[in-house]
Amino acid sequence: METHDDDCCPACAAAKGCCDEDEEEDAGRLVRFGSYTLPLKRLAVFAAALLLWAAGIAAQHFGKDGGWIRYLPLLPFVSAYALAGLPVLRNAFRYLWRMKRLDENFLMTTATIGAFIIGEWEEAVGVMIFYMIGELIQEAAVNRSRRSIKSLLALKPDIARVETGGVWTEVGAETVAAGVVVLVRPGERIPLDGIVIQGEGAIDGSMLSGESRPVDVKAGDEVSSGTVSVDSVLLIRATRTAENSSAAKIIALVESARNTKAKPEKFITAFARWYTPIVVAGAVLIAVLPPLLISGARFADWIYRALILLVISCPCALVVSIPLGYFAGIGGLSRRGIMVKGAVHLDSLHKARFVAFDKTGTLTQGKFAITALEPVSGVSGETLLETAVLAERESNHPIAQAIRAGGLSRGISGDRPAVTGNGTSGGNPSDYREIAGRGIELSPGGKAGRVILAGNRAFLEERGVAVENVGGNPAGNGAGADTAVYIAREGRYYGRILVGDTDREGAREAVTRLGKLGIEETLMVTGDTRQSAEAAAERLGISAVKAGLLPGDKLSVMEELTRQGTTVFVGDGINDAPVLARSDVGIAIGSGADAAVEAADVIIMTGDPRRVPEAIERARKTRGIILGNVAFALGAKGFFIILAVLGMANLWLALFADVGVCLLAILNSTRALR
Repeated sequence: METHDDDCCPACAAAKGCCDEDEEEDAGRLVRFGSYTLPLKRLAVFAAALLLWAAGIAAQHFGKDGGWIRYLPLLPFVSAYALAGLPVLRNAFRYLWRMKRLDENFLMTTATIGAFIIGEWEEAVGVMIFYMIGELIQEAAVNRSRRSIKSLLALKPDIARVETGGVWTEVGAETVAAGVVVLVRPGERIPLDGIVIQGEGAIDGSMLSGESRPVDVKAGDEVSSGTVSVDSVLLIRATRTAENSSAAKIIALVESARNTKAKPEKFITAFARWYTPIVVAGAVLIAVLPPLLISGARFADWIYRALILLVISCPCALVVSIPLGYFAGIGGLSRRGIMVKGAVHLDSLHKARFVAFDKTGTLTQGKFAITALEPVSGVSGETLLETAVLAERESNHPIAQAIRAGGLSRGISGDRPAVTGNGTSGGNPSDYREIAGRGIELSPGGKAGRVILAGNRAFLEERGVAVENVGGNPAGNGAGADTAVYIAREGRYYGRILVGDTDREGAREAVTRLGKLGIEETLMVTGDTRQSAEAAAERLGISAVKAGLLPGDKLSVMEELTRQGTTVFVGDGINDAPVLARSDVGIAIGSGADAAVEAADVIIMTGDPRRVPEAIERARKTRGIILGNVAFALGAKGFFIILAVLGMANLWLALFADVGVCLLAILNSTRALR
């Protein structure tokens, strides 16, 4: 059904985000059914309408003998009709007045009023009750995943630490002007864009740029708000205010992208543009022309046929079974850990022609791990790793953490020793030196001749260690997309350990299945380096790579792609949020950032990339079921309309043509759950 800025049905409003309600206000008026929620007011209205309808049916038994008492059921029926049908009546006359056109709301209004005129009060109310059930079901489905986009604010820190009277105090980040120096401690998010004026260490920018490797920074380097200082205290001079920061731009991109998201037009609205006027005109002609043109024909008989025609033509089977079919499809997907935020997104998913993936955290784990041990001749892999773990035991760097974790998984202790006594296996803190961006120098037992070195190639060579090739591999700082940590002890080169991001389980299978589904192209769209992206794409079988992109660049790439056909984007980071919102369908890996989850249309709760082709396949099957319902409903109604025009249909047949076809279509819709 069509929605407008000033008039949204609750289900469509939740799916499309066209009506924003205050979340705290809603929370007190929602009724929860497991993981589903519905507004208490709408449920109360529905319950009241249902009870009044039942009361009217019961009252009909008292009016069988005729007389004035036969009108007794009219009061509960009219009351139930007003409660259940008020939104339909309002929209019917509003669309007719404002847009000068007829729609499915007008047809339902005309049909139900016609049912009242010919005495079928129960049917008139039943149509509205069925319609309301369909709306409530769809609304419950989309409310399950709907939460506020306000979680994006987590990217933009509220607090900044500035110096006041020689003391560092916390103030609101939005109050800090450009040029002010802020203090950032290890593990804290940088509140403002700026330049480092003191300190050096690693910056984790994965949530902003998509780059999985921490970036080493020192005095004079630029840093962005939203990134995290991994292991160092930094003094940063702000270059932009909070409202102009990188984090603020990300939020603005998401909001702008949501305003331009493609909204596939609902079939029922397009169908009603021609179906409704034809049905209404046909009913008028049937009521008026035959008595004027056929001798002996009575107006009463042909008006009765026209009203039967309107009852038969009521699109109850369509307006209930179509949203119910989508809901069943959404429910079936949710059982597999795939949450779809509304029917409009499921409808778009079945038309997917291009699927683009972010790299880090989506196709890969987004965590460093040991990918290879390359010891020199005469040194075992276990000895190489033991030496590296010993060197890295005091470091907070993510690569050091990966080496310790790799050692622990191989039975080599990764526990930190106490820095008391003698040496790193009992030693002084002064025996351990970490040079940011270079490496670690350790003297176990405080003896200079027993120095252990772990770092990049240049770090070892500066200290007189000759780095040799291992297994034909060049002795550079990395191998393909991996980072190499070179190890030496007592002046002897032991070899190197390769550390890199590892592929998610099922990532290659997911890409292969997408090809079998007829997806024209799979792409990798990432902020990671080209070398790293191309290596991952080759492993996974992805056909095209767009690397080194900032969030705005990603958005430009996806906008160009969406002009060629329906595009699906799969991501997990805050930097992916604008692209997830702008794509025809945005799919977030559920283990990713809250902002990505909120901006996405579909959420893979299990984090398994194989759910992406499964979602597309199930969306296509759901679409087939819905189209089957449409064909069945139109065919059945067309047949009964012919009988009605020929005078071969009575009111009971009209009821079957409406309610019976509706129930059969609903039963068919439930197939989408399987």
